[in-house]
Amino acid sequence: MDEELPAGWEKHTSRSSGRDYYLNIYTKESQWEPPSGPAKKNMSKVQCSHLLVKHKDSRRPSSWREETITRSKQDAIKILEGYRDQIVRGEKSFEDLASQFSDCSSAKRGGDLGPFGRGQMQKPFEDAGFSLQVGEMSGIVDTDSGVHIIKRTA
Repeated sequence: MDEELPAGWEKHTSRSSGRDYYLNIYTKESQWEPPSGPAKKNMSKVQCSHLLVKHKDSRRPSSWREETITRSKQDAIKILEGYRDQIVRGEKSFEDLASQFSDCSSAKRGGDLGPFGRGQMQKPFEDAGFSLQVGEMSGIVDTDSGVHIIKRTA
């Protein structure tokens, strides 16, 4: 009779030793001991939304909103701090402000960048995204693309 396994686990038999082992279907990690609880999901990806404000020293100082961006980095930070304050005070939603004001094409999705793993984003952005809890919003994050606020969504 097959044993009942916690969610997310499969039982397999090793071809080399003939021993049974257990596979986490999310992370693809295996172990010899029977699992004691549900499989942990793969934490190698996160999903975030962001609101980007570019400045004249950004890697590409233009966007869908402005053909040529001439504001200083300090001005970009002040603008972004204003948006963050509106979100924190509950006056506007992150998604509404990102849709209207983000200099990234993700604006059409409320700033949603979809899931990403390590090495797929600029390092400061990646570090911030992976350090946030789901639902949490970052402070100002500076990258070569401009300045961002990031909200982890998954």
